[in-house]
Amino acid sequence: MPLPRSLAETRRNLQLAFGLLTRLPVGRIAAAPSGAELGRATRVYPLVGALVGLIGGAVLWLAVALGVPDSIAAFLALGATVLVTGAFHEDGLADTADGLGGGANRARKLEIMQDSRIGSYGVLALIFSLALRGFALAYLAAFAAPLAGLVAAHALSRAWLPGAMMALAPARTDGLAARLDRPGPGEAGFALALGLVIAFAVLGLVPMLWLLAVAVVVTTFWLWLIKRQLGGTTGDTLGALQQILEASLLITLVVLA
Repeated sequence: MPLPRSLAETRRNLQLAFGLLTRLPVGRIAAAPSGAELGRATRVYPLVGALVGLIGGAVLWLAVALGVPDSIAAFLALGATVLVTGAFHEDGLADTADGLGGGANRARKLEIMQDSRIGSYGVLALIFSLALRGFALAYLAAFAAPLAGLVAAHALSRAWLPGAMMALAPARTDGLAARLDRPGPGEAGFALALGLVIAFAVLGLVPMLWLLAVAVVVTTFWLWLIKRQLGGTTGDTLGALQQILEASLLITLVVLA
């Protein structure tokens, strides 16, 4: 018996979102997705983030329960999230750092970002990102609720991606950002609302509002910078935004703790 259309579409959205953003098995995709389908699938990105955070939190909890020191357990959890996503967003952060740091003009920046090799700016960005997130997690493991923090940070950091795609046109005619149809207000609003609901469910109202405020500031600044530097967004800059938001939200939770 075929699924109702709304349920079948939701399953398709989840399959496409998990298939793009993670290495988790999603089963055989019946047909190659269109740009419109990929654009609609952005609405469930926060659910992908919530599961990634849950996996990382489970590794952290298990490591601490086995007597592993908090600092080491935190980096094991971080490594688990990287494995689950295939370093998808970390790759975007490194490429974006290389492009913005090494290019003298817009065309050169975009050319550098397309190069699969990682330069010094990219390496430094990865080290800085991993250190910030790892030490923030270590602090949360010692003094607060790291599982809730991971779920909220991963969900909310992905909840802003559809809005970023809607706000800025693709900087190139090829690449991931150009393949997806730009999400509309419905997809962007649904993803943001879903991310906020997840954060509220695991953290409560006041921490959720703080995370919302920080995310608004960080996302607004990032979109302004990318518009000025590149003229639009790319898949790499979206990955970089997720990484910057994740680190910013975890640091915010450390301050609140």
